[in-house]
Amino acid sequence: MGKVTGFLEYERVEGPAISEADRIKNFDEFHSLLSLEEQKEQAARCMDCGVPFCQAGMMIAGMASGCPLNNLVPEVNDLLYKGRLEEAYDRLSITHSFPEFTSRVCPALCEKACTCSLHGESVSTKENEKTIIEYAYENGLVTEKLPKVRTGKKVAVVGSGPSGLAAAQRLNQLGHLVTVYERSDRIGGLLRYGIPNMKLDKSVIDRRVKLMEEAGITFKTNHNICGAANYDKPFSENVTYITAEELEKEYDAIVLACGASNPRNINVPGRDASGIYYAVDFLGKVTKSLLDSDFSKLPDSEVKGQDVIVIGGGDTGNDCVGTSIRLGAKSVTQLEMMPEPPTDRLPSNPWPEWPKVLKTDYGQEEAIYKFGEDPRIYQTTVKEFLTEKTDTGERVKEAVIVSLESKKDEKTGRMSMVPVEGSERTIPAGLVLIAAGFLGSESYVTEGFGVNVNARTNVETLPGKYQTSKDKVFVVGDMHRGQSLVVWAISEGRNAALEVDSFLMK
Repeated sequence: MGKVTGFLEYERVEGPAISEADRIKNFDEFHSLLSLEEQKEQAARCMDCGVPFCQAGMMIAGMASGCPLNNLVPEVNDLLYKGRLEEAYDRLSITHSFPEFTSRVCPALCEKACTCSLHGESVSTKENEKTIIEYAYENGLVTEKLPKVRTGKKVAVVGSGPSGLAAAQRLNQLGHLVTVYERSDRIGGLLRYGIPNMKLDKSVIDRRVKLMEEAGITFKTNHNICGAANYDKPFSENVTYITAEELEKEYDAIVLACGASNPRNINVPGRDASGIYYAVDFLGKVTKSLLDSDFSKLPDSEVKGQDVIVIGGGDTGNDCVGTSIRLGAKSVTQLEMMPEPPTDRLPSNPWPEWPKVLKTDYGQEEAIYKFGEDPRIYQTTVKEFLTEKTDTGERVKEAVIVSLESKKDEKTGRMSMVPVEGSERTIPAGLVLIAAGFLGSESYVTEGFGVNVNARTNVETLPGKYQTSKDKVFVVGDMHRGQSLVVWAISEGRNAALEVDSFLMK
């Protein structure tokens, strides 16, 4: 696949990125593609390795290795190398629903498992994929497959994130009549309101949704499916409430794709003060304000000139760092409970396992440029929030942070991070963003449908299955597997659609 000696002849080269100095001035995407000829050279680096772990999508040591969608990576790279981009797009579409999303936001599990990365730099599969899908859009190749026959079966998909969209797409292709319900004011779920625009421009979502609508899928925004009519609305006041019972009467099958949208809290003194937000709520509010104003108004009133603390070191925490810088933060500090990862793989973490190494993402790069240092403080958490009185009540002013160390619990034998006595110190905090992960699905949905959940509050199914404890109710994505990646969500949506189809067609 590719050029037999390509990985020896060509070094890995990535598409140019706009400088930190320029990109923090707006919320535009800042990664560009190489020229087509340059990208073909990158595809030529895909060696005939014999065992392509890049497309395996298997679990090794509890971590995913290779693409969960089982994309036919070597074949796609080979077609790009040969300049046969229409065929490359056709090949990619066999296994993938939305390459335009993953080529922007996926951490590229395929590349981490690439054979070339064993002793050097992996093939740039993610950028190859982006070149192919953008070429396909530019040349009118991207269409939604229309079913030859309609079954007359009606399916409701609750939630329009990546898993819901993937399930809806495939169910529609199989001939079923699909309606997607979204409680927010726009389609996209996590893609829309959980990922900032500079990582995924929202026009990329809109162009795909338009194609899906033209193919017969119905989208209903501002519709909240629940068991209690008094649920607090997250984004819009103009919400229509539909009970689970009403949905079950109207549809032959229901797919729950509501995400793991129950955020983990930080239960410390002062938590109830104003100026402390969950990260996804903050990111969603910023994106909505930008979209509502067509990017003409910067929603910086609570951020500009403030000392921002981000609690959490994952992708969402990094997005909060980048967003806060764009909104004029005075300083940004990112707290991470775990120790700083090594810069290179340890012997205990061999290829093709997911590499547990230090990653400096775009937000941290921008903080280093803006403030002169990495914003991350490892093995640290908040012990207490200190507040001040304002006209509207108590507002966060400072945070008492404490260092952590790993110790074994004498009762359970498990290692855990515990505070180091006497390590407390106080830092300024005008805005706090909690990006500490999620605890599973929201109870108002699971209780409304009466489905069983496990100890982590993820909806329970048989192993490898998607049908819940309710006869015609299925579950996909983060609501099923817990907080995970967009590529896993798409994989679950596609696979669940086949199980729903078998259920409907007996």
